[in-house]
Amino acid sequence: MISEELLAILACPACTGDLEPNTARSALLCRHCLLAFSSQDGIPVMLIDQAERIS
Repeated sequence: MISEELLAILACPACTGDLEPNTARSALLCRHCLLAFSSQDGIPVMLIDQAERIS
């Protein structure tokens, strides 16, 4: 999905927290904000208004 190098420099745009990959959702998850940032064509969409709330 996303390379380890890219994951190491990405941060949640809402809280600057760490992101973890979720292959089932094809997204990056922020456990602090409870947001899921989807990927399109292997590129993460890091826009807060397009993120999905998770529980």
